[in-house]
Amino acid sequence: MAEEADLLGQDSDGDSEEVVLTPAELIDRLEQAWMNEKFAPELLENKSEIVECVMEQLEHMEENLKRARKGDLKVSIHQMEMERIRFVLSSYLRCRLMKIEKFFPHILEKEKTRREEEPSTLSPEFAFAKEFLANTETYLKDTALKHMPPNLQKVDLLRTVPKPDLDAYVFLRVKERQENILVEPENDEQRDYVIDLEEGSQHLMRYRTVAPLVASGAIQLI
Repeated sequence: MAEEADLLGQDSDGDSEEVVLTPAELIDRLEQAWMNEKFAPELLENKSEIVECVMEQLEHMEENLKRARKGDLKVSIHQMEMERIRFVLSSYLRCRLMKIEKFFPHILEKEKTRREEEPSTLSPEFAFAKEFLANTETYLKDTALKHMPPNLQKVDLLRTVPKPDLDAYVFLRVKERQENILVEPENDEQRDYVIDLEEGSQHLMRYRTVAPLVASGAIQLI
């Protein structure tokens, strides 16, 4: 992949700015998003811009391979790399869809209460979640609820579907040094304490504690 990719980011003042990434940096961003999504207990922010740029890069690679000389060893190597990238990309998207199916009432509720000025983590995924909700309610009604007494024909999916377990423990690698991270106690006999996370160090911590650092890119789930 020879072309560079343009991503829109946020600067310190909240304004949009264009970030130019090399193909290697773009794939690294995709792999980071994939690993975080794979190991985080909740649905993370949708990296749709990265996904779109990677798909464009794959198209460029395919076009370049068509012009390459047949029998060239480099062609086989590039084809293997393309298959690896496609696997990571499809795995990332499958992981997100699985979480939407698992936690759809809570995802929809969070989206409804999201402030208008906040960027949405969902787009087509939100439509998928709404359709999944409608299909689930229809299935429950047709197969069971309509045969029950009237007072039992309603199901509160927010109460019946489990929430993401934000207190689950995750392995992480520190990418940027972090100071004064507050760690909450696990029981009443313990007290809050503060730790520093050194760059390059690895830890096993409660996800709730490090969730903001995952979102900011300061740490990488592993």
